[in-house]
Amino acid sequence: MFTLNNISVHFSGTYLFEEVSVLINPRDRIGLVGRNGAGKTTLLRVLNREISPEKGEAVIPSDKLIGYLPQQMRITSQEAVVAEARKAFSEVLDLHHRIERMNEAIAHRTDYESDSYHKLIDDLTHANERYLLLGGHSIDAEVERTLAGLGFKPDEMDRPMNTFSGGWQMRVELAKILLRKPDLLLLDEPTNHLDIESIQWLEGFLENYSGAVVLVSHDRAFLDKVTSRTLEISGGKFYDYKASYSGYIEMRESVLEQQIATFTNQQREIAQIERFIERFRSKNTKASQVQSRIKLLEKMEKVEVDLPQDAAIHFRFPPAPRSGRVVFEAKNVTKAYGEKVVLKNVDLAIQRGDFVAFVGRNGEGKTTLSRIIVGELEHQGEAVLGHNVSIGYYAQNQAELLDGDKTVFQIVDDVATGDMRTRVRTMLGNFLFSGEDIEKKVKVLSGGERSRLALCRMLFTPVNLLVLDEPTNHLDMRSKDILKNALLQYDGTLVIVSHDRDFLQGLTSKVYEFRDRRIREYLGDIYAFLESRRLSTLSELERKAAQARQAEPERPSVQKQLREERKEHEKGVRKLKNQLGKIEEEIHHRETEQSLINIKLADPLTYARDIEHYDLFTRYESLKKEIEALMQDWEKLAGDIEVLEGRRRDN
Repeated sequence: MFTLNNISVHFSGTYLFEEVSVLINPRDRIGLVGRNGAGKTTLLRVLNREISPEKGEAVIPSDKLIGYLPQQMRITSQEAVVAEARKAFSEVLDLHHRIERMNEAIAHRTDYESDSYHKLIDDLTHANERYLLLGGHSIDAEVERTLAGLGFKPDEMDRPMNTFSGGWQMRVELAKILLRKPDLLLLDEPTNHLDIESIQWLEGFLENYSGAVVLVSHDRAFLDKVTSRTLEISGGKFYDYKASYSGYIEMRESVLEQQIATFTNQQREIAQIERFIERFRSKNTKASQVQSRIKLLEKMEKVEVDLPQDAAIHFRFPPAPRSGRVVFEAKNVTKAYGEKVVLKNVDLAIQRGDFVAFVGRNGEGKTTLSRIIVGELEHQGEAVLGHNVSIGYYAQNQAELLDGDKTVFQIVDDVATGDMRTRVRTMLGNFLFSGEDIEKKVKVLSGGERSRLALCRMLFTPVNLLVLDEPTNHLDMRSKDILKNALLQYDGTLVIVSHDRDFLQGLTSKVYEFRDRRIREYLGDIYAFLESRRLSTLSELERKAAQARQAEPERPSVQKQLREERKEHEKGVRKLKNQLGKIEEEIHHRETEQSLINIKLADPLTYARDIEHYDLFTRYESLKKEIEALMQDWEKLAGDIEVLEGRRRDN
């Protein structure tokens, strides 16, 4: 268990939190929530032993392994992706090198009766046993499975780290942490650099994880899937709820209603007592009663209402000028970066009023097509904007493109024209910039503040096509809700790139999936798309989905049957993986026995005993054949699993 007892952490002249306590149990799944700056990241750093509290005690057992993924890291590795990920197994790799050195030393030794020789044999035996216990023979398979789950293709795993973007390098860091299997896993916004498929894989991994998990995320769907406990940090205090995020919201509202009711009743009682005191203060006959009530007020424990500190942006997009019926059309659009083809012969048309989501793995061309739409990228093929189309574009790095030497006010005032210039301060206030905040230089703003400022800047030019690339990055829950509500009221056309399933739910009416240089269209919102992708995993499910469409009244029962069959399919894959693991163990046992026989065969005394030498050699040959047979079984099972999982990814 990990325990924080009455800790206080001082920051910027005030206590970030004061005299707070929390207990983390071995298999807890805790989501940390609170407004930006409440102290969520600081708490993770305390648990990671990076920060010591000014007061109280942080009981972090020294024998427990902690894995911490911060929001940002400076990664300079030039290793291949697989080689970098294998660093998670530092003890196993050290053991492997040690075993190799001992085997080499034994091969050159002739002092077979010496104590040092026998000690070397004992050390090698123990090292082999430890290597087997740590799963040394299976680390490569485990590394590849984890990297594949986080979105790396087989041909990408041998590429150097420095050829990938920062987001993909962060995935490798996440893989290393997961492979170490720490007792406590601390994740600060782990989904920021993941696409939907990788997020779903991570959800499954964390659901079955054997250690404790504490995570910070603004992805409501991810929190609901992974966590069963929510720790809110608000006003320097901790509020512990035994529920996932959605349950926490309901419980918090219930607690708040009770606090307000109790507070109201107490205020009513206090008012009555104060009226009695004022009325009879000057009457001697009531002096004792007045003093009694004064003491009652002094001893009364005042009820406080813990109002949530969740100030959020507030705005609406300006009315959209009318455009032509076809807003954007692509014909045979192809885009390559050097030899890497991202989009190939893409055809699509976006109609006036469409709300479209671009989804898919990172690097599949979502941002590329967004930039082609707004005219930022050259390409092959035709990409034509419709009549009278005006574009508002929020780039994924929009916040970084703002001039750092300008003030908050100047950034918006530069684009405001006419009567809109009189509304600059009001609009900035709606985006939580007020008072002295508007005179701050952009370069001192946080990531969330820059994102809010970039969104605010967009509102000063009416447009009828919004192209938003990851607009929710760095926004807290409340701000994301406000943005979503504003988009739902927008009367133009929307193209949005996002991996946030909760944000996309109910927002878009069409999903374009980017995969293998092409684009597939799905009608409906993000969850309709995800369900379609799951149902298309097997051809049998596709056939039954067609039957369900033909027989609409039977749809609920068919859907239930499809879910059951999908579970059976996943159960079958798990069974194959279990068999694969057992075969790996059998191979490990036999290879370890082979190593020990090698040691004995290297001893000349063994050759002097013909019978023992013959038995050992016979056993060695037998083990060799058994290992070959097991390896054939392993390759067949691994191939079957790869086909099933590959089919699921392809569909």
